[in-house]
Amino acid sequence: MAEIRTPKTSSPATWRSRDPSISNELIIDGKIEGEIISTGILTVGENAEVRGEIKTKSVTVLGKVHGNITVEERCELKTRAQLIGDLKAARLMIEEGATFVGKSEVTPNKIQMKQPEVVRSEGKQQASGGH
Repeated sequence: MAEIRTPKTSSPATWRSRDPSISNELIIDGKIEGEIISTGILTVGENAEVRGEIKTKSVTVLGKVHGNITVEERCELKTRAQLIGDLKAARLMIEEGATFVGKSEVTPNKIQMKQPEVVRSEGKQQASGGH
């Protein structure tokens, strides 16, 4: 697990996780301005303030995010979380007390809602015909 604890980032930056050792879980508990791209799980800590786009597999927000979030799987906004921006996720969980100002698009991945198919066996229909 990688952890970024920074009191302040002075210039805009893009942080990309390409290193396999930190693609599992990343915790941010400071101020970051810029884009965060990761193939793993991101936690925006209670003391964190992120200003920029977040693109990752899953995210849990306990602090503040000013920017759009796009995740492949799950987004969780905990009780004191603040999200000012749009959100795209397969699953979304918002706890009571969280602040979310923006638009959301929640579309479950690879789940297609289909009508159940009725399968009729011709052999059974003939057998129940009374002969």
